Amino acid sequence: MQLNRRRFLTASCTTLAVAALSRPVLAEQYPVRPVRVIVPFAAGGPNDVAARVIAQGLSDQLGKQFFVENIGGAGGNIGAGQAARAQPDGHTIFVASPSYVANPTLFETVPYDVQKSFDAVTLAATAPTLLTVHPSIQAKSVKDLVALIKASPGKFSYASPGAGTPPHLLGELFRLSLELDIVHVPFNGGGAAIGSTLAGHTPVSFGALPPAIQHVRENKLRALALTSKTHSEALPGVPSIAEAGYPDIAADIWTAVLVPAGTPKEYIGLLQREIAKLIARTEVKDRLAGLGYEPVANSSDECAAYLASEYRKWGKVIRDAGIKAS
Repeated sequence: MQLNRRRFLTASCTTLAVAALSRPVLAEQYPVRPVRVIVPFAAGGPNDVAARVIAQGLSDQLGKQFFVENIGGAGGNIGAGQAARAQPDGHTIFVASPSYVANPTLFETVPYDVQKSFDAVTLAATAPTLLTVHPSIQAKSVKDLVALIKASPGKFSYASPGAGTPPHLLGELFRLSLELDIVHVPFNGGGAAIGSTLAGHTPVSFGALPPAIQHVRENKLRALALTSKTHSEALPGVPSIAEAGYPDIAADIWTAVLVPAGTPKEYIGLLQREIAKLIARTEVKDRLAGLGYEPVANSSDECAAYLASEYRKWGKVIRDAGIKAS
C-alpha cells in the first residue's frame, strides 16, 4: 500500500514537472506551420490593410508565414463563422472590426457566439469616424449642425457606407441621443458615401478617414469633428467629438486580434507581446497613422473587456433605432 502511494506521488510529480516544462516549450515552438489570418471583408478596406501590416510584421518577427485570407460576405459573418470553427491551435487568427460585436443584434442569427467563440489577443489599433458636411452647409461646428437640423426637421440627410456599418451605427447614436430628425441614406461603401456628400446630394456624412481625408485637406468637404475622445494627428485642426461638446457620442472604428476559444494561453501571450512590439516600431506607427489608426496593443483581458462593452453599447443602439440587416 505504501509502495503504491509512493509510486502514485512519484508519477504525479513527474506529470506536473513535464506539464510545467511543456508550457515554455510550446511557446518556443510556435508557430510550427504558416498561420492563417482571416479578414471577414474584401481586400482593400481599412480592416484588411491593418491585418496585412500585422501579418507581415508577425511573419518577420516569428519566422513563419502569417498569410491573410479574405472571406467576405454577410457583413463579416461568413469569415467570423469560419474562424470560430477553426482548430484552436494558434494557427488561425481572426482580425475583427466593430461588425463582430454589432452583428449578433443586427442579424437574426450569426455563426458564432460573441461571448464564447473566441479568446481575445489584443485591441491592435483604433480609428475615429469623421463627421463631414458639404461646404454649402452653414455649419462650422457640430453645435451649428445640431441647431440647423433642429431648426429644419426632416430636411437633412446623412450618408454612410451601408446599413449596419460602424459609421451608420454612429450616425444613429448621434440622431437618437440628440433627438434629431435626420434621414439615413446608405451607400455601397465609404467612397460612394463621400461622393454623394461631395456632390451635395447628402449634405452630411459619417465615414472612415481614408475616403474623406484628402477632400477635407482640399476644402471640398468641411470636417466638423472626429468621433473620438481625442484629436488625430492625421487631421490636427479638427476637434474630437468630446472637444466639440458631445463626449457621449465618442466611438471608434477598431481592429482587434482574436483566436478560436481554447487556443493555448502561451500562444495568446506570445501573439500579444509580438503585436505590441510590432506596432511600437516607428515605421509601423507611421503606416497605421496614414490609415487614420492610433496604435493600442492592450492586454488580452483589457481587449476582452472592451469588446464586451462595445457589444452592449452597439446592441442598444441597434435595438433602439430598430435597425435590421437587409
